[in-house]
Amino acid sequence: MMERFLHKAITTVICLSLWPTMGMAKDLIKIEGSSTVYPITRQFAQQFMMQQKDVAQIVVGVTGTGGGFRKFCRGKTDISNASRPIKTQEKALCRENGIEFLELPIALDAITLVVSKDNEWLQHLSLEELATLWHPSSEKTITHWHQLNPSFPAEPIKLYAPGSDSGTYDYFTNVVLNGDELRGDHIANEDDYLLASKVATDPNALAFLGFAYYQNNQTQLKAVSISNDEQQAIAPSINSVTSGQYNSLSRPLFIYVNKAAVNRYSVNQFIEHYLNQKHLSYVVSTAGYIPLSPKMQSAAQSIFETQTMGSVFNSKELSTNFERFMERN
Repeated sequence: MMERFLHKAITTVICLSLWPTMGMAKDLIKIEGSSTVYPITRQFAQQFMMQQKDVAQIVVGVTGTGGGFRKFCRGKTDISNASRPIKTQEKALCRENGIEFLELPIALDAITLVVSKDNEWLQHLSLEELATLWHPSSEKTITHWHQLNPSFPAEPIKLYAPGSDSGTYDYFTNVVLNGDELRGDHIANEDDYLLASKVATDPNALAFLGFAYYQNNQTQLKAVSISNDEQQAIAPSINSVTSGQYNSLSRPLFIYVNKAAVNRYSVNQFIEHYLNQKHLSYVVSTAGYIPLSPKMQSAAQSIFETQTMGSVFNSKELSTNFERFMERN
């Protein structure tokens, strides 16, 4: 209950901190969704409000990708931050409420398995080991690390993960567990910084989170390499993601924009600012994520300029979609 209260309090502070102090007649742009995409959108919102002081007020909230889509598809927000593609049922909710949208990729991410720097024995895991470790059937049977792999110590397993409203949760469970839920004895929280801090202090703990949260905590955390089909242990990095080597847990990040909102001058100008190639690469990098290639950025700009509606991703085949996305771009 305390963690849930703290998350609500953090979200409220985020929203309030982005209100300008003057000019209540300005247009209000409402954005919610992914905690993964939040640092990128927050930077753009702050930049835009500084540069276009008379144009808009921008509120950015963190409710997780799923929570963001529930509001977006009911017309309660203008833009939705998302760390996974929109789901079939979410598309249906948008149709039911007459919401048409643009799906704009804005960065690349690598879901990263992290352990404490004090953990000296866990260097890499295979996808099969990940599936065994996180599967619901392992809740009462795989409770100590040596039960997963005899070379690991007989220490208790402690697992942390984003909440079930998180796009990171959805992406991980779809790829690793074919859509099954995680085992019930893990500790969930929507605050990725809190997950990072919990793992940092426990050598027997493991969590998965967005690449930026690992990047920003490298003094305390170590990334676990993931074995590919050739049994090569690949660590998440800018090079391994853009080369396609770290492909199973790599993904594009998105903003979804309500078509009706694009007709408003403030929203149109904000998206133009967001998709500027020079700005986007810089902000994505400073937020700790991986910039799109120039070709990918041009594709996103084209979707916006031509007002191309709908999603091109199938959220049930996420890793396959990512490979196709990388091949096309």
